[in-house]
Amino acid sequence: KFAMNGAITIGTLDGANIEIREEVGDENIFIFGLTVEQVRQLHASGPYRPREIYLRSPAVKRIVDAFAENLFCPNAPGQHQWVRDKLLAENEPYLHLADLESYLTAQSAASALYHDQAAWAAKAVHNVARIGKFSSDRAIREYAEQIWKIRPITDGAAKS
Repeated sequence: KFAMNGAITIGTLDGANIEIREEVGDENIFIFGLTVEQVRQLHASGPYRPREIYLRSPAVKRIVDAFAENLFCPNAPGQHQWVRDKLLAENEPYLHLADLESYLTAQSAASALYHDQAAWAAKAVHNVARIGKFSSDRAIREYAEQIWKIRPITDGAAKS
C-alpha cells in the first residue's frame, strides 16, 4: 500500500518485497539483510551468536547499547534493557543483528537518494506506475480463484 502512494520500499528480500522488486526493478527498491540461503547457512553453522556481531561492529554496539543507556526513556532507567538483552541472546530467532549493518547501509543509500529530490521523485513515480499488480481487486480475485476456489456471482445468479 505504501508503494501505491509513492513510497520507496526498504526491506528484506522476503514476502511481498520479492514481488515488489520484480515489478519495480532492483534500482527502485532498497533491499537489505541476509538471503534465505545465507540464513540457512547461518543456522547450519551452529548457534547464532549475535554478541559476536555486537563486539565486532562499533555501529551495532552503539545502537544496542543505547537501549541500556536510558536514551529513550531517561526518567525510567532500565526500562529498555530487556530489548538489549533479547537482541544479544544466543539463538535470538529473528537474527536482528545479523541484518543490522546491511540495514544501516541501505538506509544511508535511501537517505542520500532522498536528498536528490528529482531522483527520489522519479523513482517514486516509477514505483507508483509499476505497482498496480498489488491492487486489492487483483489480490481478492486471485484469492477467490486460487485459494478459496470460488467464482464471482453474476447479476443473474444473485437473484433467487
